[in-house]
Amino acid sequence: MSEAAEVASPPGGPAPAEEAPLPEEAVVADEVDDHPAAGPGGLPSVEDILGDLERVTAERDDYLALAQSKQAELENLRKRVAKQQADEVTRRTAAVVRSLLPVLDAFDYGIGHGDESLRPLQAQLLNILASEGLERIAEADAVFDPEQHEAVAHEPGEDGRQVVAEVMRAGYRWQGHLVRPAMVRVRG
Repeated sequence: MSEAAEVASPPGGPAPAEEAPLPEEAVVADEVDDHPAAGPGGLPSVEDILGDLERVTAERDDYLALAQSKQAELENLRKRVAKQQADEVTRRTAAVVRSLLPVLDAFDYGIGHGDESLRPLQAQLLNILASEGLERIAEADAVFDPEQHEAVAHEPGEDGRQVVAEVMRAGYRWQGHLVRPAMVRVRG
């Protein structure tokens, strides 16, 4: 054994051979060889690559459609919840208005019995409620509408048309919704 060989080898025997790193081309070639569509020579065909691209594009489109669908569902849910909340506010406000109807009826009764001092108070309350969406249904000689009038009395008429002869109790609409129909006597 030569001196150079003795210096290079550690005591106890020859050194194990180290593996040399593979060049990058070899790593890429190994990955290409592992491709499921690898043909002869380890490279996939153009058709196979295009097929993979179409599959990945289709998956992407499916995921995009799913994301857009879920986004639309979320937006619809937000709108539905906002509408339900607005409807609930309207219902609760209508309940407050319904609780004020006996007060308005008392004003009508007092004024109907000659107490004109109640008229300014009634007008003020009706103006405040009207500015918030209250509509009074109390027109005599209006065409009878069963949607907004409750007929409690009937008298014969001449032309066959049904009209309101007398309003016995005013009706009210709150923001377009009927709260209470007007109690009327109908002619015709």
